[in-house]
Amino acid sequence: MRALPAPRTRASVRAWRERLLFLLLISPNMALLAAFTFWPMIYNAYLSTMSWNFLSPIRRFVGLRNYETVLSSEIFRIVVINTAVFTVVSVAVTMVLGLGLALLLNQPLRWRSGARAVLFAPTVLSGAAIAIVWIYIFDPRFGLLAQFLGWFGIVSPNWLADPNWAMPALLIVYIWKNAGYAVVIYLAGLQTIDRTLYEAARIDGAGPWEQFWYVTLPGLSPISFFLLVTSILACFQAFDIIQVMTDGGPVNATNMLVYHLYERGFIQSQAGPAGVVAMVMFVIMLVLTILQLRFIERRVHYS
Repeated sequence: MRALPAPRTRASVRAWRERLLFLLLISPNMALLAAFTFWPMIYNAYLSTMSWNFLSPIRRFVGLRNYETVLSSEIFRIVVINTAVFTVVSVAVTMVLGLGLALLLNQPLRWRSGARAVLFAPTVLSGAAIAIVWIYIFDPRFGLLAQFLGWFGIVSPNWLADPNWAMPALLIVYIWKNAGYAVVIYLAGLQTIDRTLYEAARIDGAGPWEQFWYVTLPGLSPISFFLLVTSILACFQAFDIIQVMTDGGPVNATNMLVYHLYERGFIQSQAGPAGVVAMVMFVIMLVLTILQLRFIERRVHYS
C-alpha cells in the first residue's frame, strides 16, 4: 500500500497553495498601483532633480538645486500659508457645519428626505460648473450676493479681484460644495449609535448637552476621524474651483500647492520645480496622515 503523506507535509502544501492564491488575487491591484501610483511617484522624484522644460530632448541633472530654488522663494512661502489656511478653515467649518446639519436632519422633521437630497446635490456636481455659477453670484455689480447686500445698504466687495476677499470667496464655494457630503456621512454615523445609550444617559439625569458630549460625539468619533483624514487630503487636491474662479490670484492670494504645481509644470514648463512641489505635497500629506493615525486615532471609539 502507498503511504499517506505526513500531516506536516500536507499542511505545508496547503499553506503554499493559500499563499499562491493570495498572490494571484492581489497581483492585479498591485500591478495597477505599480503602474499608476508607485512608478509616477518614483519618476516625479527623478524629475525633481533635473533641469528640463518638457520640450527639449536634453535633461540636465542639477541635484538638489531645484529644491533650494523652490523652497527658498517668497512665492512658495505664500503658497504654503494659503494651503494651510484653506485646509484648516475648510475642514473645520465643513465638519462642524456637517455635524450640526446632520443632528438637525436626524430629527423627525417634515421634508427631511428632500432636504438631505438638496444638501448632497452640490457634492456630485462638477467643481468647474459650480465655480462658473458662483462667479456670477459674486459679481460686485449684478450678482445675486450684491443684490442681497444692497437691500441692507451694504456695498458688495469685489470678491474675486480683491486679495483680501478672494480666499473667503473660495472657502465659501468649497465649503458649500462639500458640506453635504459631511452631512450624509454624519447621518449614517448617527444611525449606528445604540439608542439604549441615550436612554441610560437620561435615566442617569443627563441633559441634551451631556448626551451630545458623552454619547453622540464618542459614537461619531470613527466617522469624524474618517472625515478628517479624507477632507484634509481632498483640500490638497482642490484644483478645479481655483482654476476657474481665481487662477491662483489675485497676486497669489489663492495660489495653493496643487495650483502652483500646475503653474510650474504646465504653464511655465519647468519639470524640475514642478516635481519639487509635488514631492513637498506628498511629504506633507504623508506626515499629516501618519500623525493622525498615530495620535488622533487613539481617541477614536470603535465600539
